[in-house]
Amino acid sequence: MKTPPSPPGADRTDGAAVRIGALVPLTRPGWVEAGHHLLAGLELAVREVNAAGGILGRPLELVVRDTAADPQRAAAAVDELARLGVAALAGEYHSVVARAAAARADALGLPFLCSSAVLDALTDRPTQWVARLAPAQSHGWQIYADFLLGAGHRRIAVAAQPSVYWASGARILRDHLAPRGGTVVELDMSALTPAAVCDELVDHRATALLLLVGHPEPAVPIVKHVRQDPRLAEILIGAPAGQPEFTEWATLLGAEGAAIPFLRYLPERLGPLGARVGTALRERLGEAPSFVAFEGYDTVTVLAEVLRSNGADRAGTAESWPRVAVEGTRGQIRFSRTPGISVWQWAWTPVQVVDRDPAQPDRFRILHTG
Repeated sequence: MKTPPSPPGADRTDGAAVRIGALVPLTRPGWVEAGHHLLAGLELAVREVNAAGGILGRPLELVVRDTAADPQRAAAAVDELARLGVAALAGEYHSVVARAAAARADALGLPFLCSSAVLDALTDRPTQWVARLAPAQSHGWQIYADFLLGAGHRRIAVAAQPSVYWASGARILRDHLAPRGGTVVELDMSALTPAAVCDELVDHRATALLLLVGHPEPAVPIVKHVRQDPRLAEILIGAPAGQPEFTEWATLLGAEGAAIPFLRYLPERLGPLGARVGTALRERLGEAPSFVAFEGYDTVTVLAEVLRSNGADRAGTAESWPRVAVEGTRGQIRFSRTPGISVWQWAWTPVQVVDRDPAQPDRFRILHTG
């Protein structure tokens, strides 16, 4: 999947470029498909900003760095981009990687608008330099837990890999479900094979299995083993982190990858701006855009508005977060201080629980909203 570059000469701007550093996972072990969608949204918005005159007559330019889902690589990229004089940072999909980038941005005094990462503790301390578009993990995953309860699931198993992100997700689910009569048993995927997972599910009489693991490994083998085990014909498989959102999931799993509910951050119906951008993103990607592509577009839209007001002054950008009021593809974007969240947060983007329709796997069904 390739994102075509903007054609030369298409931008009605002059003067030195205002540069934004873009952090995107474009190679393995990063989630490459998510990275391409994020970059497509970022690039489309930059192209439209420049077609409308840029930033006070100066072209807007993306300086893209591949994080490859590596926190150290991301931190080094932030250092490099700061030296190159970017006005702000944008992007990143993986929460643990975004956390490393946010820490460096905070230390360097470099504004960072995080597009997609959801980990609540994006920084260890409150910071004025970082803002976020994606909903905090505690917000979205509690909505997912409510969906499970509403569907009658009380005995939940989570297949989890060691990670701050997965551990945080398991804790959120446990804390939300326990007072409401739910139980969560954790299956350690550093010690279990996919076949052993099936035996554990039977032993624990779980009615739902949640995949708190990487994609495609070991998520895809786990799904295949569970789907093919006649003892588990009635179990719900869920993937709150959104693995089934992307085409690769359907390609690898086919019908076995359908009916696996996951979180995405879109309204039930896009407004005029979202519909127009969705059409343009589909043309760039050659497929339906995921919510991650909309996150990328909205990131640049917000930064462009802030830069028009403050120029490329980094401190001015950081001071502008609480004054932002920008119409994005998924609603009006404003940032506030949210309890338990250390960065400026859009509270909240729309949240859906959806799955792929077994009868038509390229179609998504909305199961729950919050």
